Amino acid sequence: MIVGGDPIGADAALKAGLIEEIVEGPASGGEAFARKVVAEKRPLRKLRDDDSKLAAAKADRSIFTNAVAALTKKSRGLEAPFAAADAVGAAIDLPFDEGLKKEREGFLKLMNGDQSKAQRYAFFAEREAAKISGVPEGTKGRNVARVAILGAGTMGGGIAMSFANAGIPVTLIETGEEQLKRGMGIMQKNYEATAARGGIPADAPAKRMALINGVVGIENVGDADLVIEAVFETMAVKKEVFGKLDQYAKPGAVLASNTSYLNIDEIAKSTKRPQDVLGMHFFSPANVMKLCEIVRADKTAPDALVTAVSIARKIAKVPAVVGVCDGFVGNRMLAQRGKQSEKLLFEGALPQQVDAVVTKFGMPMGPFAMGDLAGLDIGWRSRKDRGIKSEIADALCEAGRFGQKTGKGYYKYEPGSRAALPDPEVEKLIDETLARLGRKKRVVSDDEILERMMYPMINEGAKILAEGIAARPSDIDVVWLYGYGWPIYRGGPMFWADTVGLKHIADRLAFYAKETNDPSLEPAPLLKKLADEGKTFASLAAPSKAA
Repeated sequence: MIVGGDPIGADAALKAGLIEEIVEGPASGGEAFARKVVAEKRPLRKLRDDDSKLAAAKADRSIFTNAVAALTKKSRGLEAPFAAADAVGAAIDLPFDEGLKKEREGFLKLMNGDQSKAQRYAFFAEREAAKISGVPEGTKGRNVARVAILGAGTMGGGIAMSFANAGIPVTLIETGEEQLKRGMGIMQKNYEATAARGGIPADAPAKRMALINGVVGIENVGDADLVIEAVFETMAVKKEVFGKLDQYAKPGAVLASNTSYLNIDEIAKSTKRPQDVLGMHFFSPANVMKLCEIVRADKTAPDALVTAVSIARKIAKVPAVVGVCDGFVGNRMLAQRGKQSEKLLFEGALPQQVDAVVTKFGMPMGPFAMGDLAGLDIGWRSRKDRGIKSEIADALCEAGRFGQKTGKGYYKYEPGSRAALPDPEVEKLIDETLARLGRKKRVVSDDEILERMMYPMINEGAKILAEGIAARPSDIDVVWLYGYGWPIYRGGPMFWADTVGLKHIADRLAFYAKETNDPSLEPAPLLKKLADEGKTFASLAAPSKAA
């Protein structure tokens, strides 16, 4: 309980021996219990003097150490769970008063530490993100009783599960029976697997699937108050779908696109009701990931925007309102990291070195392992469509190395395993490519890798703020905390930048721009201005309670 921070109910507390009795009514029940204790002349119990429940752990220290290992294996990088475990350990090893003193020292150290500040900041940033700038006060959202989702693939199915989990009926629409059957089957399996692990009650899969009505044909959107399109990520397909929605969606229905890059203003032009159109960018897997980027288009009505934010919260997502641009906030910043990770390979770094630096920082995956997971062929097709070459990535794909799905990409994967193993073949392929291009390798330090992975993203964040794509630096941090696995104990990229110092970041970006002959690394005007004035990103926002 202490390490995990998860509360328990009164029944569980009684069973565990944490409380004496459950009474009805705090006043009358409590008084009756007190009178009973007096009447029965029960001896006064001082729990501080009763260590009978610690006897087993005192006799066998492994009981404690095994419990700590099991409970903290998911706490990589976090200080508090280990400090909490130390405080519990003090109960075994020390007299009561000494244990209390040690616990207090640990608490004060944590409270004044950077991780505590970062996590308090994240708490308030999440709440701040729900406040929509530029919307008239008192604007009420539209009623959403039923949702229609177009597309039963990975994203559409995950979004449908999110609504069913919140008890909201869903019409899931596909173009053919086969695709629909496959999508419904995957959702059923996902629910059953979660129930088997004890994540949801045994009867939940049937109840939640009953809320999802799978049908064929876009004409079935008629009774939906909110329509979310989750079809193939090309502008032509999206425009075709939104054009058809004019014919079938009821007046006043909010029309949302789950695009991760495409221009919502352009999509809205396909309908006669652009005021109802916005973006709701969910993250994969949509039934698990908490972030929903709400994209405000040029003509989005205030009440449509309020509706999207409200419904996102209702289905347990963290909404962040962003503006229209290529990739919005998260993917636009991520593209800068991707560009630098690729460049580092041409300078002498290896995929495993870059990924190790990024995961040591606290991210769940490095850029190359993430590429293997997503499938390298997707980017390859996109580059070919746009007439762009990426020598190393293209060479991997030409060799049939598409990532985890083929058992080899930037890494190799043993059958049935997702563990990324460094592959000498990849190193050889990189060396051959560099030799062919006449490029010389050099030793790239971990410090340089970290700076070139993180600072260009922060630079892009400064541009996003200057353009008004994000209303607040904390909104950018919310996107990264809940959509991209940014470690919560670092507060988000803009918060972290303030802790590093904007002058240092601006200076290093200028240095790398010159050293690598990359003008895109020049400090953004807003970053440079704040750095020159000795200010922070936090100074752009109203004073926060977390400060």
